[in-house]
Amino acid sequence: MSNQLKNKLYRIIFESDTPTGKRFDIFLLILIGISIIAVLLESVPNIQSQFGHQLYIAEWIITFFFSIEYVFRIWVVKHPAKYIFSFYGIIDLLAILPSFIGLFFVGAQGLMIIRGIRLLRIFRLFKLTRYTSEGDTLLRALKASRTKISVFLFAVFTIVIFIGTLMYLVEGEEHGYTSIPKGIYWAIVTLTTVGYGDIAPVTNLGQFIASLVMILGYGIIAVPTGIVTAEFAKDKWTNKSLSRNCSNCLKEDLDPDAAYCKHCGEKLEA
Repeated sequence: MSNQLKNKLYRIIFESDTPTGKRFDIFLLILIGISIIAVLLESVPNIQSQFGHQLYIAEWIITFFFSIEYVFRIWVVKHPAKYIFSFYGIIDLLAILPSFIGLFFVGAQGLMIIRGIRLLRIFRLFKLTRYTSEGDTLLRALKASRTKISVFLFAVFTIVIFIGTLMYLVEGEEHGYTSIPKGIYWAIVTLTTVGYGDIAPVTNLGQFIASLVMILGYGIIAVPTGIVTAEFAKDKWTNKSLSRNCSNCLKEDLDPDAAYCKHCGEKLEA
């Protein structure tokens, strides 16, 4: 009876291919949305002074539901430690931990600490990614393109060091380029097309180099976008429905008609 209840709860909590599972996910999404709005409203002094008590009560009601959810998630999985130390397990813990930690800080001297801890509830925003297949697709695309992006970032890092050093030599300290790191800072700001304007080249050669860097920046910005988009499109055409999860290894990229987990070999529940 206990195993049957665990299996049923597992399908409801971890999978969304059943009507009950979908309703459970929608309920959690609503709670997450309300919680995030509450965090934002608490930072507004006027709202906090007028509705602080109501927001406090609402926060504890939401924390109660998230705590029950966290306990059930640990109970229904076959290896609780894998879930607890997984990415989503840590996010789920961070979603409830700040409220309980705040109970241990009392007195005026701890108000700022409590506020800082309670702001960590914004981590509930990351819980949203669990309930959207598009978020899983984007995450897989980022993982698939991590090597290319790493090489690209290393190339950009090399370019900004070279440009920063060059601008330090061309412009010099009298024009604000007091050091090579300062030149690198200018190169990053210019290459990313931010352009704060706190440092600007004065010499003709420096302005010519700056113009090249600005043009180069537009091309560089497009590179990581193209890499991720290509992986995203590839995943869209090659990946099937990912509605099934493995209760043993917690992998989520399983075919809906699979009988065994392709990662650990565990037999999937029917």
